[in-house]
Amino acid sequence: MLRALLTGLAAGLIAFTGPATAAETLRLSNWLPPSHPVVKDVMLPWKAAVEKATEGRVTIKLLDAPLGPPPAHYDLAASGAADITFSAQAYTSGRFKTAMLAELPFLGDSSEAISVAYWQVFQDQLAAAGEYSAVKVLTVFAHGPGHAFTKGRDLSSPAGCSGAELRVGGGMGHDVARALGAVPVQGPSSKAYELISGGVADGILFPFESVTFFRLDGLVNQGFVVPGGLYNTSFFFVMNKARWNRLSAADQAAIDRVSGEALARLAGQAWDAADAAGRQALEGKVQLHTATGEQLTALHQKLDPVIAAKLAEIATTGVDAKAALAAMKSRIAAESR
Repeated sequence: MLRALLTGLAAGLIAFTGPATAAETLRLSNWLPPSHPVVKDVMLPWKAAVEKATEGRVTIKLLDAPLGPPPAHYDLAASGAADITFSAQAYTSGRFKTAMLAELPFLGDSSEAISVAYWQVFQDQLAAAGEYSAVKVLTVFAHGPGHAFTKGRDLSSPAGCSGAELRVGGGMGHDVARALGAVPVQGPSSKAYELISGGVADGILFPFESVTFFRLDGLVNQGFVVPGGLYNTSFFFVMNKARWNRLSAADQAAIDRVSGEALARLAGQAWDAADAAGRQALEGKVQLHTATGEQLTALHQKLDPVIAAKLAEIATTGVDAKAALAAMKSRIAAESR
């Protein structure tokens, strides 16, 4: 009788203490330098937020080296080679059609406003397309508005881009470059300096932050700045589904609270701050030309057909693309007030 009672108590203690003491360490594969704003101002604060929200039951380890090149990172999470990954949808051309909604020209001047609106519309309308069904989506967001920067070309008007070879990351940047009469040279942001310094590219489409971070302020000498941006780049944070399902419901809820819109806002704020610092750092080094009203009209004539084509492409996923864009613009305006 006593032995049976003790055995039952021991089993009860094991059942009670097992899940409470179990800890999960999630491996995050990152391909950006440690000093990049997305790492130091987004990944690391989010890591701390997750660990605090789960009371230490879930920890995140940023790997010292990426487990693959940037375009492979969605599949690294889907397969379980990594637990969490970050990358740009444009690096795998044509795979994430709905991401083009956040990359359209003229959306806005704030990464925070665009990113928060993007996450909200993603949840409400875009997720139903099923493009991310193999993973748990932690958030999506966009960098600040992208502009054109060149070496040795007059960018006092968009005509300065005509014939120029411009590095792009793919996606919307590729189509915008072609619409401007430029020759797109595709490559990850980490190759930007090499492409321009080696004469492979005459310039780049980039947000202000990236020009200074990738040390291009010593290479480019002119910039064409477009209110609302020539384009944006969309990014994702995703997690392996099996690893997500291993977490307790309480820890899943805790991670969701500090991810989603909260993580999109964190990323947007970090990028806006980095863009402001980047623009300031370009003063006296790069001559900036802001598009005039007449030039904006001309840009719309070139880029509105690109926007229409992208909306048609998004619509092939079953999403009402025009309604999604209207919602996106409305929410960006609300965030920008």
